[in-house]
Amino acid sequence: MGSLYRPKYPHLEGEYVSKKGKRYRVSRIYCMKYRVNNRVICESTGATSVREAKRILARRMGAAAEGRPLMPRADRVRVYELASDLVNDYRANSRPSLDRLEYGLKHLLPYFGECRATQLTTANMNAYIAIRQEQGAANGTINRELVILRRMFSLALETDKLHHAPKFPRLREDNVRTGFFEREQFEAVRRHLPDYARPVVTFAYITGWRLKSEILPLTWREIDFRAGTVRLEPGTTKNREGRTFIMTPGLRATLEEQREHTDRLQREQGRIIPWVFHRDGEHINGFRRAWRTACRKAGVPGRVPHDFRRTAVRNLERAGVPRSVAMKMIGHKTEAIYRRYAIVDEAMMREGSEKLARFEQGKDLGKVAVSTGVPIPPSR
Repeated sequence: MGSLYRPKYPHLEGEYVSKKGKRYRVSRIYCMKYRVNNRVICESTGATSVREAKRILARRMGAAAEGRPLMPRADRVRVYELASDLVNDYRANSRPSLDRLEYGLKHLLPYFGECRATQLTTANMNAYIAIRQEQGAANGTINRELVILRRMFSLALETDKLHHAPKFPRLREDNVRTGFFEREQFEAVRRHLPDYARPVVTFAYITGWRLKSEILPLTWREIDFRAGTVRLEPGTTKNREGRTFIMTPGLRATLEEQREHTDRLQREQGRIIPWVFHRDGEHINGFRRAWRTACRKAGVPGRVPHDFRRTAVRNLERAGVPRSVAMKMIGHKTEAIYRRYAIVDEAMMREGSEKLARFEQGKDLGKVAVSTGVPIPPSR
């Protein structure tokens, strides 16, 4: 059974006097007391009406009797609690974007952290957008942060912490990248990079794999020189699927040279180096500053390593590799994403124009006319 009561608290001008002569007042808000697993639980109903308090108590006792989790009142849940739940969810599912989540929370929590989740509105988020824009954040960056906020509420709805979520705004993004590397540009950037970074960018140029999550974590157990393959195990890629890349002569030469360098370091240092790409035996987390410097010296400032994915897709298109095969090699799950990376450059358009010119000159048109019976128009 449960019961309701109104707490008493001392007050100098209280309306009531105890037997010992102390003055006190009685709270207007009802509290409830009930038992779960032989443990007495006391909490506030937040209601000043006895009828509403009885309804809340009955709901609590019903949940306890059915063994359902006793969730906190939705109007008391704050945004920082939702953020904590989301971080735990990312860690439990080993999501590779945990670092991006934590970076976004550094901007979200100072503004929204202490807000009650049920009181968060679209107007609050628009005010946040204005502040971030004043700080110089791009629309894409702000959208990624709002996605994190939306995911917090989605998770809270799934766990019954909340019963509704506000509408989340979305800004227009005009930051679609179309950059890629010509062979000469790639060689120029590579020349200005430190020795430890050169094989990394060569691997990225050939395979188009993601630098931070797929190339830098590569270990030698994923390299098979006898079979001539490089393999990523399921769960280690962005789409959680495994991937195999058959070595080209250039890729094999790069990996064999890196293997010789690693073997030499292992003999000198007397230890095993598991990583394919390393800096004097230590794992490489990144080389952002060296990359910016190399791009500036090579005359292509502003390029990012992700441009290698577009470069690889374009090279596969130029080589005439079937799209389904190219998608497996690069790691694109849908054709819509692949098309975003399939950049058509001037050389490819020039090749298309040459094919059209041969067609107009009748080299291919004659065959069409014979098979279809359509007369060939006179040339002018």
